[in-house]
Amino acid sequence: MKHRIVVLGAGYTGAAAAGRLARRLHRDEVAVTLVNADPDFVERVRLHQLAVGQDLRPRPLEKMFADTGVELTTAKVTGVDADRRVVTVADATGAVRELEYDTLVYALGSGWNDQGVPGAVEHACEIASRAGALRLRERLAGLADGQPVLVVGGGLTGLEAAAEIAETRPDLAVALATHGGLGDDLSEKGRGHLRKVLGGLGVTVHEHTAVTAVGADRVTTAGGEAIPAAVTVWATGFAAHPLARASALETTGTGQIVVDATMRSVSHPEVYAVGDAALAMGPGEKPLRMSCASGVPTAWQAADAIAARLTGGKLPRIPIRYFNQCASLGRREGLIQYVTADDRATGAALTGRLAAVYKELVCRGAAWGVANPTLGLPVRRRHVLREAARAGSATGAPA
Repeated sequence: MKHRIVVLGAGYTGAAAAGRLARRLHRDEVAVTLVNADPDFVERVRLHQLAVGQDLRPRPLEKMFADTGVELTTAKVTGVDADRRVVTVADATGAVRELEYDTLVYALGSGWNDQGVPGAVEHACEIASRAGALRLRERLAGLADGQPVLVVGGGLTGLEAAAEIAETRPDLAVALATHGGLGDDLSEKGRGHLRKVLGGLGVTVHEHTAVTAVGADRVTTAGGEAIPAAVTVWATGFAAHPLARASALETTGTGQIVVDATMRSVSHPEVYAVGDAALAMGPGEKPLRMSCASGVPTAWQAADAIAARLTGGKLPRIPIRYFNQCASLGRREGLIQYVTADDRATGAALTGRLAAVYKELVCRGAAWGVANPTLGLPVRRRHVLREAARAGSATGAPA
């Protein structure tokens, strides 16, 4: 009887985990099922480009996982019963069915976070999803010369969105509102370059500005100021998918699944959580931030841990750390801020055209890794599942 591994979500982390598992384990002994609501892989780190009218390369999951042994299920995950070890999914026709698993990899990621601000859901556009980016694309295309666009959020997503919109549509009045100072977490060199680029693109920056309400044509700040916005782009961080919190899995107040160093749920050992869905600790016992930079290494960690536990191999003990923060500032400028292992800015930063090329290579590399999920790993081993693991397959628990 094959050990059934179900991976929920085919973003960067879920796709990476599924591909790595397919390479680490043999298909005669393990069945890997990848569940995703969309038939295509979405390059989330490029959604600000999609929003301004650039067309992204289609990446069908069926083609990406052809001949890997990974079975694709195009359906929306509607429930996780961690006690019964069952996942409920609904396909495009609305048909509902249950998938049983012995090991579950939860990689449903995150969506935009409206922070509970009144009017944000009704009036703001988000770019944390393909649907959101396409909606913003339509809204921007309908704007006339001189109309105001406000990006709320001074993190990497907000910075990229503001720069991309301003570069693509110099006829619009683009502004950025940030709760703190512009580039507070960057080095002096990084902050200086950021101000220079945004200034050159004509972006008006509202620093130390908390948006407390969003309307159809303006936002209101904590200071009572009204900032005009024919379109408001909301980029104030991410929120974990709500499904985990509704399950029996132990989660945090943010809805993230609590895991150990191998990405294994502390409440349900047959469940692993990766990427934005997991509360994983990094260097200095600081939680890893929601990002592709954190997500892919956690996927590798989980896949290697699952393979090790099923085959009696050595558990991975490589700590997850950071090296840099990457931001594209339009198509011709970029910023690579080098950081410590625990994600604090150092004095070093790469800027300008070279940084833009660097960021493009990072994006391409991430997509290539997903599109070639089983390359670059040791050949899978045949007939190596431990007897305990085989017995666990019948009860739904990995050894």
